[in-house]
Amino acid sequence: QVQLVESGGGSVQAGGSLRLSCAASGRAFSRYGMGWFRQAPGKEREFVAAISWSGDRTYYADSVKGRFTISRDNAKNTVYLQMNSLKPEDTSVYYCARNSLYLATPSSLETSYDYWGQGTQVTVSS
Repeated sequence: QVQLVESGGGSVQAGGSLRLSCAASGRAFSRYGMGWFRQAPGKEREFVAAISWSGDRTYYADSVKGRFTISRDNAKNTVYLQMNSLKPEDTSVYYCARNSLYLATPSSLETSYDYWGQGTQVTVSS
């Protein structure tokens, strides 16, 4: 059984920074790619960033490229999302997810992920 628990959300002013963490339980964390998604009120969930199982490949949505950084610490079974230069349009619930395929490449598709966290709220005020 895999459990994903996000933390680090909160309220921040535009231009500020937050770092989200996603702690994973279960076996073989280091052999699965991970992703971050977000969902704003009244909108569909969208891809934010993904990272390969080894951490050497990353993939970002155009809307966050250059501002957000995804990383992982396999020794701690944790994946991070560093968010800088935050904008009001970044306000969402942020979810981490585990890729369903062993040793898969990073993916922006929701259907590529089988385990999801409960989400953490990020609110950016102008």
